[in-house]
Amino acid sequence: MSLKSFKPVTPSNRYKVWSSFDEITTSTPEKSLCRPLKKSGGRNNNGRITTRHIGGGHKRKYRLVDFKRNKFDVPATVLTIEYDPNRTCRIALIEYKDGEKSYILAPTGLQVGMKVESGQKVAPKVGNAMPLKNVPLGTSVHNIEIRPGSGGKVARAAGQQAIVSNREAGYALIKMPSGEIRRFNEDCYCTIGQVGNTQHMNEMSGKAGRTRWMGVRPTVRGMTMNPVDHPNGGGEGKSKSGGGRQHLKSPWGHVKGQKTRRLRKPSDSVIVQRRNAK
Repeated sequence: MSLKSFKPVTPSNRYKVWSSFDEITTSTPEKSLCRPLKKSGGRNNNGRITTRHIGGGHKRKYRLVDFKRNKFDVPATVLTIEYDPNRTCRIALIEYKDGEKSYILAPTGLQVGMKVESGQKVAPKVGNAMPLKNVPLGTSVHNIEIRPGSGGKVARAAGQQAIVSNREAGYALIKMPSGEIRRFNEDCYCTIGQVGNTQHMNEMSGKAGRTRWMGVRPTVRGMTMNPVDHPNGGGEGKSKSGGGRQHLKSPWGHVKGQKTRRLRKPSDSVIVQRRNAK
C-alpha cells in the first residue's frame, strides 16, 4: 500500500495525501454479504445527541466481516481485496472449498489466489487463524479474541499488530499495539500477520469537504463560545481570567487532563504491564 500526493493546482491539493488504492482489485462488493446501514446522526434511541460531530456523509453499505473464523479445517481461496468504507483497513473476499464466501480483514502480504485456513493445526502463515497456544513466540497477530469463541476484538484497525511474547499457566502474554502487556486465554483465536493499509495514519484529507463526505461534522472550540454555551467560553479575546483557560473542561464540566479510566475494572487482573510503564 502506498500514498499518493497531488500537484498543488488547487488549495485543497496542496496538502492532500491519499491512498493510491493500488491493492484494491475490485470496486464491486459481494452483494450477498452487504447489509443496509442506517445513519444515527450521533443520536441514541431517545433522539438525543450522545456523540457530537456526526452527521451527513456518503451512503454506505455494511460488509459482514467474519471475525470468528470458526469454519475450521476448510481451506479458502482469496478472491478479491476490497475497500471497506466502514473501517480503516482493507477486507478480503474468500471462498471456501465448499463454495461459501466470506469477508475477512486483509493483513499485509495477503494477495489474490493465496490460501487461508483456520483451525488447531494450521501453519502459522499470513491470514491463517489459530489459537494462541499454537502461535510461535514473537509472531505478529491481529483480530484477537478476548474470550474463546467471542470473535476477534483486539488489533483490528489499519496497521495494527500485537506480539505473542510468552505463555504461562494457560495464558498467552500479548504485547498490545499500545505497548501494554496483557494475558489472554490460550484457547482464544487470532489471525497471523499485521493488519494491512499500514500507511493510513499518514493520509491527509486536504480539505474540509472530504471530512464531511466521511460523516464528520465541524468541531467548534469551547473557548470561542459564550459562557452560557461552554465552561471555557467568555472573556475578552484569549482571556486568562474569565475565559476558562485556567482549568480546561469538557462541555459537561469534567476537568481535562485527568485520568478517566475507572480505578477498579475486571480487566485489571489480566494486565501484566501498563502501556505507560517506565
